[in-house]
Amino acid sequence: MTTMEELSTPARITWCPGCGNYAILTAVKRAIVELGLRREEVVAVTGIGCHGRMTNYIRVNGIHVLHGRVLPVATGIKLANQRLTVLGFAGDGDAYSIGMGHLSHTARRNVDVKYIVHDNLVYALTTGQTSPTSEIGFRTRSTPRGSYEQPINPLLQALASGVSFVARGFAGDVRHLTMLLKEAIRHRGFALIDVLQPCMVWNRVNTYEWYRERVYKLEEEGHDPHSLEEAYRRAVEWGERIPIGILYREERPPYHENFPPLRKGPLALQPLKTPDLTPLLKELS
Repeated sequence: MTTMEELSTPARITWCPGCGNYAILTAVKRAIVELGLRREEVVAVTGIGCHGRMTNYIRVNGIHVLHGRVLPVATGIKLANQRLTVLGFAGDGDAYSIGMGHLSHTARRNVDVKYIVHDNLVYALTTGQTSPTSEIGFRTRSTPRGSYEQPINPLLQALASGVSFVARGFAGDVRHLTMLLKEAIRHRGFALIDVLQPCMVWNRVNTYEWYRERVYKLEEEGHDPHSLEEAYRRAVEWGERIPIGILYREERPPYHENFPPLRKGPLALQPLKTPDLTPLLKELS
């Protein structure tokens, strides 16, 4: 069985003290250990942003990709070998700006990858510009008079796109976040966890204290995660009360089960040989 120590790397962690990324890293490691996953059967895909160093700090297979391209790369890995547990990590800028188009297509295909978005409501790596999730009025160096743009609601976006597992976590509650990660990994299909992750340097509004005064756990209030209508109602809550937990869960076949080339097993394990294209040519002629 994999241990927490085995998942550690010798790389020095360079995140700012107090960054919510530490909690996310710990929760991911705990989920892998508690589920009994083997390191060699887990793949981490990271995008551009502070979160991108996840692949440096966790000893599993890893690839660091271009900005916004976490999901297409993760999809390719999963289709090459569906036996792998594929974890995609992105920031709110990475996921909900340049990478937004990939969200809907991964959702409609229900690709069996797990998408963990480090949502700190700001572009932290590039010194604090507004991100797609920054609130109206948010002041930064690039918006000294406050942001004029309506923020994206990641949960509404995910529900409208048909994501089959939608959840929100909070970096200030590692135990709860670990539970969400385990449920997402167990889920057969595409799973999105939007993690509220305080940035100690560039976002002095949405702090740990600010969130702790507002977050509540859906499972403690009798929420039915199988009700899409109820999920929509919870998704619009923001301000005085902010829900965390599993908003929506739907069981439907993951993409690889309906993908014809995978009926004989993972592509990575199929023999390399020249295929007979005669039947295909007859079908298309």
